[in-house]
Amino acid sequence: MTTLRLRPEDPADTGAIRRVLAAAFARPDVTTPPEVRLVDELRGSDAWLPELAMVAEYGGEIAGYALLSRVTVGSDAGSAPALALGPVAVAPHRQRIGLGVSTVQAALEAATELGERLVVVLGDPAYYRRFGFSRADRMGLTSPWSGLGEPWQALVLPPSTSGEPPVPRGEVFFPPPWSKV
Repeated sequence: MTTLRLRPEDPADTGAIRRVLAAAFARPDVTTPPEVRLVDELRGSDAWLPELAMVAEYGGEIAGYALLSRVTVGSDAGSAPALALGPVAVAPHRQRIGLGVSTVQAALEAATELGERLVVVLGDPAYYRRFGFSRADRMGLTSPWSGLGEPWQALVLPPSTSGEPPVPRGEVFFPPPWSKV
């Protein structure tokens, strides 16, 4: 029986994570997919939250990855922290066995434990709906991707304590590395 281990990434995992991302997002016209560069650049930014960079070890190898990084929601009332999910990747030879779902769920659970309240994602609604994501525009959230409709999604995480502040609404501001994706 093959063992699945979900955990935050370790600095020694960088090469393996790059390989998973490169394989999962490979395109014939691109040497290094932008998702690889995005993670590399986020690691060196204020948006990096190492405890929310989750890997899936399967059969002794890193086969899955899900990253939550810091974004900000701004409105006339001020700004509030939130998270962006992505990239999410599974090595092609390990896809369709639940590693992506397990890794995303582990990242969302870690975020909930840390008291985070809001996660946004741009992705396939059919995939992300299983975690509870729904259209972000219907939650009062806008971004450069709002015009894409259903793929622009958000998830309100359960409160970790009573008396949590309300879920922020407004424009979602992504850190500079995201502008290159």
